[in-house]
This record gives sequence, structure tokens and C-alpha cells, in this order.
Amino acid sequence: MLQRIQTVWIFLAILGAVFLFVTGQDISLFGSTPFITIICAVMILVEFFSILSYKNRKRQILLNTISIFINALLLGSLAYWLLTLSGGIQFPEKGIELAFPLISLFGLFMANINIKKDEKLVKSVDRIR
Repeated sequence: MLQRIQTVWIFLAILGAVFLFVTGQDISLFGSTPFITIICAVMILVEFFSILSYKNRKRQILLNTISIFINALLLGSLAYWLLTLSGGIQFPEKGIELAFPLISLFGLFMANINIKKDEKLVKSVDRIR
């Protein structure tokens, strides 16, 4: 499980989601609903289940694709929040939250590439038998 490179990429995606969960506590997009917190928690759970399903590569690709979709939704909502946010001294690090979903997206894309390589390798070995 941990010796595969795609697990490392998924861990990178989880770290991006955890950092966004920690830094995005004060973001309010739709009133007082903790939208970012809920989405990050769902994303962390999906990515964790993706790591645990290392024996079923098709399910792992599906879970990563779901997480990529959630990341894209999160990236769009953070871009909307960034555009509607007024600047100034109150938010000196304006825009740092946008980097964490990008890190997660990169990790998930790289994990899917490596999972597909493993699947291709297993199919080629099965043909030889």
C-alpha cells in the first residue's frame, strides 16, 4: 500500500485538503454556512478511502475522479470568494487558500496517471499467462 507512488501522491492531496481545512475556517461564502469546512472534510474522507482501496484500482480511480470533481468545485468557489473579497490590511495573505486545492488537484492527477500505469502493467502480465 505505502510502497506505491500513487499513495504518496494521494497523501499530498490529503495534505492540501487538510491545510485548506485549517486555513479556511473563517471563509464564509454563503452566509454563515461552513461550506469550505464541509467540502474539505468530504474530500479528506474520499481521498482516505481511495488510499484504503489500493487492491481495487478501478475503484481507486473512481474515488480520485470524484475527489478531482470536488476539488474543481472548491477551486471555483474559492476563486469566487477571492474576487468578492475586499483587500486591505485585514487580509494580507489574500489568495493563499487557492493554492491548496491546486496542490490536491496535481496530486490526484499524478496518482491517477500512476494507477493507470499499474493497471496497464497488470493487464500485460495477465496476457503473458
